[in-house]
Amino acid sequence: MRSPGHPPRRPVLALLDLLGRRGTLRLLWELRDGHPQSFRLLRSSADDISPSVMNGRLKELREAGLVELADAGYRLTPTGHELIKYLKPLNRWADGWAAGLPPSFLG
Repeated sequence: MRSPGHPPRRPVLALLDLLGRRGTLRLLWELRDGHPQSFRLLRSSADDISPSVMNGRLKELREAGLVELADAGYRLTPTGHELIKYLKPLNRWADGWAAGLPPSFLG
């Protein structure tokens, strides 16, 4: 994920960089229930993200050890499930935060 010749980043920065890429959080969130999903099903669950973007994100998530490809499809690894465990409180916080915002803010 980093360019050759550059010093390694702090792990939290590398994680936030990965999570901030288009489609990454959506793919992780769609896999959170633990059920493997085929490429086609996962793409449909993720609002038809473009195949090229999805392929790139899945490759990065596999390299990061968060997602794996099993016989039945893509699924979170134990490390991916642990990450989701930490994201769920953030999701709850965001729900409360969004309740006080004008609807136009959220699109």
